[in-house]
Amino acid sequence: MTTAPARQRTYDDVDVGDQLQPVVFPLSIYRLVVAAGGNRDFNSIHHNPSYARATGAPTSYASTFFLMGTWERLVRDFIGPAGTIRSITNFRMRKFNLTGSVMTVSGSVVDKRVDADLGVLVLEVSCRVGDEITVGPGQVTVTVPRTPAG
Repeated sequence: MTTAPARQRTYDDVDVGDQLQPVVFPLSIYRLVVAAGGNRDFNSIHHNPSYARATGAPTSYASTFFLMGTWERLVRDFIGPAGTIRSITNFRMRKFNLTGSVMTVSGSVVDKRVDADLGVLVLEVSCRVGDEITVGPGQVTVTVPRTPAG
């Protein structure tokens, strides 16, 4: 999948209530194996359905590292390359994100303020499979430049 580079948002571009463009992740075993290689979390529960079932899970499921990465993808697409992530709070896994499902990560702007020369945004983020929240909702506090010149 090819995506356009993130455009740089500035503080004035954003309003409380703005929705972040959701990102959809089909959770194939292939995707979770690649994620395991990238983050070096080779626990078999994340890519071996038989092993995962032997531990009591319905099948293999996405790892914490992968799920946090999906939040970062959503947020970075929104804030642009000069934005920074300050903190993530209430990242809470409520349900398994099982292989074979399609997970959507979405969010909205819930607060904005100025701190020194930076625009600070608070984003509420969650993962869903169907209508069920599987991770979050949590908050990601980010910065964006105040002006296009940064």
